[in-house]
Amino acid sequence: CCLPNSFTEAMKSQPKLEGWDCYWTYYSGLAISAVGTLFVISSFLALGFTGTFLGDYFGILMEEKVTSFPFSILDNPMYWGSTAIYLGWSLMHASPAGLLLTAVVAISYTIAVLYEGPFTEEIYRRKQKGVKSK
Repeated sequence: CCLPNSFTEAMKSQPKLEGWDCYWTYYSGLAISAVGTLFVISSFLALGFTGTFLGDYFGILMEEKVTSFPFSILDNPMYWGSTAIYLGWSLMHASPAGLLLTAVVAISYTIAVLYEGPFTEEIYRRKQKGVKSK
């Protein structure tokens, strides 16, 4: 699918949690992955190519900070949607290794948000300040 091959290979090369290898866990994981995919795709559609791929770091800003769906539901929906996809995939494969790797992804995104969040707020605050002073 769309997950990195190394993630899938790490899961498949490790033992499964036999108690989780059932329909309930599989379909729960499928639902979580579907919601994650919705957040990732709708984030991309809301931000566009430039807004998704670090446009604000290079001074290419949106007219204003995006607050429509999915940003109206969740801060950083692309990060958390991606994490949900990893979690869902791990559940679908009853993989403890996948769950551990999902935790690493979540921690990495949490650290990124600690730096990106204030940066993004500041650049849009400055932009609004510049617009008001004109």
